[in-house]
Amino acid sequence: MAYETIIYEKEDGVALITLNRPDSLNALNSKLAQELQQVTDEIAADESVRVVIITGAGRAFSAGADIKEMVSPGGASLGAALAKGKPLAFFIKIENLDKPVIGAINGLAIGGGCELAMVCDLRIASTTARFGFGEIKIGVIPAGGGTVKSPRFIGITKAKELLFFGDPIDAEEAYRLGLINKVVPPESLLDEAKKWAKTLSQRPPLALAAVKSCVNVGMQMPLPAAIDFEAKQAAILVNTEDRLEGMKAFVEKRQPVFKGK
Repeated sequence: MAYETIIYEKEDGVALITLNRPDSLNALNSKLAQELQQVTDEIAADESVRVVIITGAGRAFSAGADIKEMVSPGGASLGAALAKGKPLAFFIKIENLDKPVIGAINGLAIGGGCELAMVCDLRIASTTARFGFGEIKIGVIPAGGGTVKSPRFIGITKAKELLFFGDPIDAEEAYRLGLINKVVPPESLLDEAKKWAKTLSQRPPLALAAVKSCVNVGMQMPLPAAIDFEAKQAAILVNTEDRLEGMKAFVEKRQPVFKGK
């Protein structure tokens, strides 16, 4: 499928999605949101893809919602979607994708851009990256999960500070708070993300999907229910070819070859 606002590439089991609206700092408009949803569906159906990387073209990851589109009269926009009081589908699809998603945060990740980073499973940031929620300054709130996820990521006290004041933080502060996993020089960002992706692409995909599900679903459950859910996922994996291959390879002292079966 041809895309207008993203660049989609695949190599050795790794899918690379590049947000490609650099002139607008990769602001999230209705077309970009639609194409992110479409490419996520494409990846979900593609068994050859084991890991996903999301990054941005130019000097920004994403500066958030496209305000120019939102104030234009008529037509589709993220604002019109939000006015219906429903969660943004493309964020949910990315977060629920049963494959690891790595955010390679190359620059500004503000508002919806920060929320997009947060639906990734792992986040590696360039030293030039900036994170924050500026919505309060224009009379709205983060509506892609920012008010809900940020306290879970960095704690209520610091989350309220970022949400109330709307001022960004740099990559080192984001790392200190636990918002991101790693900070690297700009020239190393994609190489580091691809290194992580290559390692994950060699892990058993069914087990990775189960771990991701246990964490994401378990965080929304009381502890006893989460432990019960985890046990059910573990029981499913016992009957897979990958489980048998992994254990045989361990005993035989060789590298396992996982097939996702």
